[in-house]
Amino acid sequence: MKIYTKTGDKGTTALFGGTRVPKHHIRIESYGTVDELNSHLGLIRDQDIHQDYKDSLIQIQDRLFTIGAILATDPKKAILKNGKERLNIQKITTEDIERLEKEMDTMNDALPPMTHFVLPGGHQTVSFCHIARCVCRRAERLASALNEIEPFESNALTYLNRLSDYLFVLARKLTYDLQANEVKWIPEKK
Repeated sequence: MKIYTKTGDKGTTALFGGTRVPKHHIRIESYGTVDELNSHLGLIRDQDIHQDYKDSLIQIQDRLFTIGAILATDPKKAILKNGKERLNIQKITTEDIERLEKEMDTMNDALPPMTHFVLPGGHQTVSFCHIARCVCRRAERLASALNEIEPFESNALTYLNRLSDYLFVLARKLTYDLQANEVKWIPEKK
């Protein structure tokens, strides 16, 4: 099987279900940004961090593939003629969202209370987390805009929201674990 199909040479691509849309369509921007986020998570996972974090990131990456599939499915073709869903995979569940919340709570319990905003940085691995957090927020904004036009499963949008919070807490926890300096943002007074 060849990787290149040449079907997108004129600036369109196919959704799951066959509908062709421009490559700049908000649906493509949405799942493309989720894919970008997934790549950033792979970069974090490749760092010298505890295996528990790596295991969590693999599970999150799996969930992001599910969200990408949801976003890549034409809602008009989501149900087949036989009444079955075209996308025959496990969707994002409340348990997926709760897993992120529990992991955040566990990490947060080991951290000093946050009294100020923190400046991204302090260690390369921490910076990768902050970049992923920002890409996650962009994915959420795009998915939110798409959801206004063509609604999709609400748990997918909730998961992206919770994941950006998770990545922030992970950045703080890695700062702590790596004994990096967490720089508080203290605005200068006039």
